[in-house]
Amino acid sequence: MATLKVLDSEGKAKGQAKVSESLTVTDAGLGVLHRVVVAEEANRRQGTHSTKTRAEVRGGGRKPFRQKKTGRARQGSIRAPHLTHGGVAHGPKPRSYHKKVNRKERRLALRTAFASRVEGGDVIVVDRIEFEIPKTRDARVLLEKVGASARRVLVVLPECDDTVLKSFRNLPNVVVRTAPSAEGKVGKEGKASRAQPFSTRDLLLAHKIVVAKDALKAIEEAWS
Repeated sequence: MATLKVLDSEGKAKGQAKVSESLTVTDAGLGVLHRVVVAEEANRRQGTHSTKTRAEVRGGGRKPFRQKKTGRARQGSIRAPHLTHGGVAHGPKPRSYHKKVNRKERRLALRTAFASRVEGGDVIVVDRIEFEIPKTRDARVLLEKVGASARRVLVVLPECDDTVLKSFRNLPNVVVRTAPSAEGKVGKEGKASRAQPFSTRDLLLAHKIVVAKDALKAIEEAWS
């Protein structure tokens, strides 16, 4: 069992939180992390890119000029791929980039990424992350007081909170996510959760990770 220092909203120590070995021991290789992150990146792609072939481009039904005795190369259509405004040869068409990753492998990558950040001292546990009204200044002050004014910050909540989301959304370097067990829960406003559970990519990209104390408990319950 490892212990992490818990801070209050003023950045002062308020106790300690015990963390199980599943969140502090790195037991996966770089190959697992690579496969999971590549799959997450691929699954984010919409795959709606599309180009038109020479059969789909409007026009070009008539032969542009006679076949012989013009001194020019023969052409059958002005919409051929090698001509301006022509179709595209071998261009992209709508497709799915989805990659499947086993649940055990995905959880192993998540645990390993989280444990590596805990080992590096990049995880900051805060007693509560909440605001009375949506205010970007309050969110910025909170990050500064807990020592998380880094270039990229990941904030992990136990469940979706619209007030917290609105407070952080104007900060370009902050990403707000929920704990894995909070997926699909209803937030305090009575609406469906708009914050997604954090991914392996989120953990690896962030320079600092600010986790609410209740979110840390939810993570342990989900991965135990």
